[in-house]
Amino acid sequence: MEATCFFWQHHHHGLLLGIGQQASFECKLQFDATAFQAFLTKNAGNYIFGYLSFDVKNAFENLNSNNPDQLDFPLVHYWVPESLYRLTPTPTLFWGTDSVQNQAEAQALWEAFEQKQGVLDTTFEPRTSKAAYFEHFEQLKDALQRGDIYEVNYCQEFATANCEVNNPVGLFGRLYAETKAPHAAYIQTPDHLVLCASPERFLQKTGNVLRSEPIKGTAPRSKDLVTDQKLARDLQNNPKERAENIMIVDLVRNDLAQVASKNSVGVDELCEIYSFETVHQMISKISCALEPTVQFIEILKACFPMGSMTGAPKIAALEQIERHEDFKRGLYSGSIGLIEPNGDFDFNVVIRSLLYNRNKHYLSCSVGSALTIGANADDEYQECLLKAAKLIHGLR
Repeated sequence: MEATCFFWQHHHHGLLLGIGQQASFECKLQFDATAFQAFLTKNAGNYIFGYLSFDVKNAFENLNSNNPDQLDFPLVHYWVPESLYRLTPTPTLFWGTDSVQNQAEAQALWEAFEQKQGVLDTTFEPRTSKAAYFEHFEQLKDALQRGDIYEVNYCQEFATANCEVNNPVGLFGRLYAETKAPHAAYIQTPDHLVLCASPERFLQKTGNVLRSEPIKGTAPRSKDLVTDQKLARDLQNNPKERAENIMIVDLVRNDLAQVASKNSVGVDELCEIYSFETVHQMISKISCALEPTVQFIEILKACFPMGSMTGAPKIAALEQIERHEDFKRGLYSGSIGLIEPNGDFDFNVVIRSLLYNRNKHYLSCSVGSALTIGANADDEYQECLLKAAKLIHGLR
């Protein structure tokens, strides 16, 4: 059986590649928070990779996820790699135990990544018809008008069945090169593949400082410099997009306050524009000082799932999401990340991703947008198509 592997872009150490598992924790149907914290405590002092599916929310609140799921990712999967390699200019052992087999695996993966030869020649079909999208949009607008919610992240799935993903590492190398996504990740297990080109950070802990960087607000790029700059300015000054972003900033501030030292929660950046290869994004940055005794699972309970993928109030928005979406989000809207030996960690938001079940040959790309009282159905639908375009059309 092939080795589990994990590519991750570390903010200090560059691109890292983990090979194999020397210890692992996995929950398939029900999340055991106590057992998960025990696994983290037992393996403190090691590098730990892994992911949380969106549906971990059900362990923290009285919620459920009953929509169809063709991907069948575990709820939670974390592991301590056997070998961790720093990849530039060539794979060099960074941590763990080297072996001839793992070194050869790392070299082969690195070469495939560098060659960027992957091609995705398939046609994605929307699970949600455009008519159904508009119908649910209007129902969500009714909920917004009643004041049941103030903002909700409404998502849809594009998928293709009976799809063979050949040279997935080369495909990820191409995706990574073409998007330059700062929180990209690749996971390969015997059952699943994840090619994630996420621009969004969920949580980062450095020392006793905890940061979150929610994205709310998207605009396309243009090859014409003047037009491109205008698109960025228009996004910066768009009252709807700013309102969406500020609502989530308030939500994140409240989440962080549950684990923060008194009066330490602050907004470091508000509604700043960051330009990526295919889109402009509006990003805010919020941070706090952590209480010294706070455990990882307590941070998770306070902050997960991330407000940018739910809406506000969070629980009411999650109930609306379950009612109106027609697929189980699973790993989409979840988080992939790395815990370091000193307890620092960095986790992304799983968006702009291709998710693949290798046994079912089922490939999925999900996208969404935030709806507020001022939302327009055509605009939101087009925003979804814009976010999906690189993944479902741009890798052929």
